[in-house]
Amino acid sequence: MDRIRSVLSGLFMFVLLFSPAKTEDAEVITALLAFMEKLAPDSAQMPPSFGWNDSSDPCTAKWVGVTCDRDDKTVKKIVLERLNLSGTLDIGSACKVSNLLVLSLSSNNLSGSLQPEISNCIRLTHLYLNGNRFSGNLPGSLADLPNVKRIVISNNGFAGELPDFSRTTTLLTFFAQNNRFTGPIPGFNYRQLEEFNVANNDLSGPIPDDTGRFDANSFAGNPQLCGKELPVSCSSKKKKSKSKLRDFLIYIGYVLLGFIVIVLIALLLFKKKKQQHGDVKVEKSPESGRSSGSRNSRARSEFSATSVESGGVSSSMVVLSSPVVNGLRFEDLLKAPAELLGRGKHGSLYKVKPDGGAGLVVKRIKDWKISRDEFKKRMQKIDQIKHPNVLPPVAYYSSKQEKLLVYEFQQNGSLFGLLHGSQNSQMFDWGARLSAASSIAAALAFMHQELQADLIPHGNLKSSNILLKNDMEPSISEYGLMAAGHQDPEPSNTRTTIAAFKADVHAFGIILLELLTGKPVQDDGSGLVNWVSSVVKEEWTVEVFDKALIVEGASEERMVGLLQVALKCVNASPELRPTMGQVATIISSLKEEEEQSMTSSDP
Repeated sequence: MDRIRSVLSGLFMFVLLFSPAKTEDAEVITALLAFMEKLAPDSAQMPPSFGWNDSSDPCTAKWVGVTCDRDDKTVKKIVLERLNLSGTLDIGSACKVSNLLVLSLSSNNLSGSLQPEISNCIRLTHLYLNGNRFSGNLPGSLADLPNVKRIVISNNGFAGELPDFSRTTTLLTFFAQNNRFTGPIPGFNYRQLEEFNVANNDLSGPIPDDTGRFDANSFAGNPQLCGKELPVSCSSKKKKSKSKLRDFLIYIGYVLLGFIVIVLIALLLFKKKKQQHGDVKVEKSPESGRSSGSRNSRARSEFSATSVESGGVSSSMVVLSSPVVNGLRFEDLLKAPAELLGRGKHGSLYKVKPDGGAGLVVKRIKDWKISRDEFKKRMQKIDQIKHPNVLPPVAYYSSKQEKLLVYEFQQNGSLFGLLHGSQNSQMFDWGARLSAASSIAAALAFMHQELQADLIPHGNLKSSNILLKNDMEPSISEYGLMAAGHQDPEPSNTRTTIAAFKADVHAFGIILLELLTGKPVQDDGSGLVNWVSSVVKEEWTVEVFDKALIVEGASEERMVGLLQVALKCVNASPELRPTMGQVATIISSLKEEEEQSMTSSDP
């Protein structure tokens, strides 16, 4: 008997030592295989490298689309996107994976409905079913998921009424546009939601009053919806009962409007009479009056009214070394038609074209408390430092009230326009974005190195200040024009100004996030930084990237590499941010890897 026990013990140890290691239990593997069998009825034809078979483990064998926890070796994510799957969704089997956090089946050809068993996925945080042929009603149990953060079910054929999500306290994204939902918009925690869209359905009734920052675009394409600046306004008995009062108020409004028009005409006549007796020579010039319409005249007067200063007008503008403005005088700028391009917090921007000359841009800065001598030294120093990706000023003007900078006009617009608009109909692919990032980083690093001793950072770096030259190469404009919020660049403020160099690094990090996400920056960019940081923290990094880059098939490895650089640049602690030299070196390496990859992939 002892010998039999010894043999059995040996056999047990042999099985324990030499059997294939399983990190997920048999029940989970069986459930995953049943799930895949419904998704892809012809899964038997899939290549062996795809995995998903009962002779291997999803974590150790690295099944396609499956991500496991590094520590406990359990399945956390199932991401099966753009695989032309044509079956149905067996959510009951998927939810048997008890630790499942992410389920993404985007952009396939799946049909059927979403079953009520979705409530069994109690740890699920991300659900992506968009871009399929799903139909039927959404189960009410979808709103019972205790940890769900992102629900994206757009571009399907779902119908019926939406569940009530008012008790769902974790939801941040709900995209359900381009379906067939009917009935009223249910309750949501709109103040908590970051993204929301139910456009192009058959929803009806009024839009809830607490929808907050979500505008009409989130509700458009629902003919029976009313409110929120939609074509259909929500009528009420209260409005009808006050129709007479409304008509009376309209009548009073017309009377007031007429009175205001009369006052404005009187003021204009008075202003014109005053100008005829004024001392500003350019405003009396007949040529100035003929050169442009009322809008151009208004724009021009804004930077001509302060032009009279002791010493004469012509001597107050300094023309730097540039063939573009050879022989240009300040009077030529004042007489030229002026178009207001934009008005910001710290100044205004005008486009002017003197007679017979090239197009120019005039940057007007008000209330910059810097002495004339200091401003002159700053402009001369910047003019001495040349870089092909930095747009130099061609002339400048300084008075007590304002400063004017003159640049050569760039007809291809800005990086902001290329990213967020349709200018030039250019395809801004991954290679072009990485190249732009490398060029901007190298130029900024060069300027920092050359102007560090003079304490001249950029001071107001943003994508709208990155202009595009004729060859679409980026060119940093407005270098050295500190934003009004910074301290003046006096020697006593050395520490503050050095911190401004780190502020440039932060601003460049924001530009990198724009390039990677395709999202426009609002205010100081903190919203974009917080959103990216929260998504990365959830270990769902791919959600950060611009969908156009994902569709293009851009290198995820190098996109993640550039994202890591951006996050280092926007570190909340300035002392922990890298220098622009370090940033430029890393991005240059990523660009070289990209170019080598493209070369090796060419036939």
